[in-house]
Amino acid sequence: MHHDPKLDLEKKFRSHAPGYWADADISEADWNSAKWQLKNRITSLSQLEEHLNLSEEERNGVILSGTKLAMAITPHFFNLIDKDDPNCPIRRQIIPRVEETWVSPYEMSDPCGEDSHMPVPGLVHRYPDRVLFLVTDRCASYCRYCTRSRVVSGAGEQELETDYEAAFKYLEEHTEIRDVLLSGGDPLLFSDAKLEKILKRLSEIEHIEFIRIGSRIPIFLPQRITPELCEMLQKYHPLFMSVHVNHPREITTEVKEGFERLANHGIPLGNQSVLLKDVNDNVEIMKTLVHKLLMSRVRPYYLYQLDLIEGSSHLQAAVEKGIEIIEGLRGHTTGYAIPQFVIDAPGGGGKVPVNPDYVLQRNSERVVIRNFEGNTFEYPEPAVNPDPVLDY
Repeated sequence: MHHDPKLDLEKKFRSHAPGYWADADISEADWNSAKWQLKNRITSLSQLEEHLNLSEEERNGVILSGTKLAMAITPHFFNLIDKDDPNCPIRRQIIPRVEETWVSPYEMSDPCGEDSHMPVPGLVHRYPDRVLFLVTDRCASYCRYCTRSRVVSGAGEQELETDYEAAFKYLEEHTEIRDVLLSGGDPLLFSDAKLEKILKRLSEIEHIEFIRIGSRIPIFLPQRITPELCEMLQKYHPLFMSVHVNHPREITTEVKEGFERLANHGIPLGNQSVLLKDVNDNVEIMKTLVHKLLMSRVRPYYLYQLDLIEGSSHLQAAVEKGIEIIEGLRGHTTGYAIPQFVIDAPGGGGKVPVNPDYVLQRNSERVVIRNFEGNTFEYPEPAVNPDPVLDY
């Protein structure tokens, strides 16, 4: 029998849409509309029970979710859930569980210390030459481990207050800032016109060299990645986008097409995964994910250890697992496929890279290293200020 590799590739990215909505009277035009997807998000217990066999932990979690982080799931992303498996890796990321109400002593409402590094409302200046600009508190869907659950979705105790004019004034005055990351919430929830106003204003500040957008909308709501959006973004190069995929199942046909459309308009794409227990804390799952990302023209960028957000301990994997994953990738697959494993130091210390121990010994004369196979090698250090030998 003739084997067709193209069919294998198509199978890898086969869309699950319209999944549970297959028997409903929904036109293709509606399904492919970002507005329809947002309007028809799953936001209530009754909607969930209509489609899934909920566990008691999930049912209680949904009832209590309105007091911390709202539940909202786009139909596109909801279709990726295994309705009979409470440990489905998509389900664990997006459906509230009662464990979210359990708070460990070491967990924090603001684990990255953003509020204490906010010179003006909505602008976080934690690193010397770059800032985080929180432009909205809403997302297409809400990840249950959200670092900013204190302010996003409108359900928490805090509200995000962004003073746009004060932020632009601060950026204009601080000439050391060369890099602005737009995040929130999700900036791509804005209309093309509203997002362009922000991009245009930033591009007019001479010392800002490039702009980044952090977004999970290409995964939650790929219908938003329209040719019109990409053409608008293309006007503001150099512009980069950090997307957020945790599991290979998330990269469907529509998601891959959205990534390709962005890349075709010159936007470099980097992926930021969060290491999550029983979701992706496994070398083989992560290898499948990074390969699928590269085939979608997305460079694996960061693998984050889960931030110590309140109510997230049921999703916390051991740091050892992250190191094991990097060790299982390094040397065993393409260098481009290997993200940097980082811990965002609790309380606002910034990203700290964490790597397997490849340097075994080091002194002024030599470095002893090991490779991915466990073999050791010596690399000589250059002599300090060696005297030149003159041959007369």
